[in-house]
Amino acid sequence: MKRKTAKEILAESFRELAEKKNIDKITVKDIIENCGYSSATFYRHFKDKYDLIVWDQTRQVAAVMKQIGQNGYPWRQTLLDGARGFQKNKDYLNNLLRHTSGQDSFIRNMTEINYTALKEQVVRSDRIGELDEKTDMYIRLYCQGTVALTCDWILGRYNATPEELAEVYEKSLPEPLKEFLY
Repeated sequence: MKRKTAKEILAESFRELAEKKNIDKITVKDIIENCGYSSATFYRHFKDKYDLIVWDQTRQVAAVMKQIGQNGYPWRQTLLDGARGFQKNKDYLNNLLRHTSGQDSFIRNMTEINYTALKEQVVRSDRIGELDEKTDMYIRLYCQGTVALTCDWILGRYNATPEELAEVYEKSLPEPLKEFLY
């Protein structure tokens, strides 16, 4: 049996609070009281609630991305699982985007999380020794575009299903990156 870590419990506590309360109104005190931990435990793991948010999102993206190529797990399924994860957490993510003073920071962090995960996958693909600058730019551009689109979708600008969103992600993948992901 795998036991949850303090970081996972703190993140769960935060997400639970975010279901009922605007994120900008949630304090570290609220988070620790909700799960029964001390502020020392919180600050041993995170510098603030935004650090917790980034850690939690990084973990969720990494869980999907690390499956690429494992047991025949294709890129298309990665995109669909990602879109379904966004759908499942849409209210929480909407709260993050609408009720944090650092919305731009959240978008930058999500772009960086996706960029790092995709870059690692490209390097891991065994088709490349080192990442050249042009490939790096394609990865950065793709991640910036997909994160911006996802944020618009979360905020209600588009009514696409997760399957339709994943299709747009897939069809917008720059041609030079396809060899590393298919």
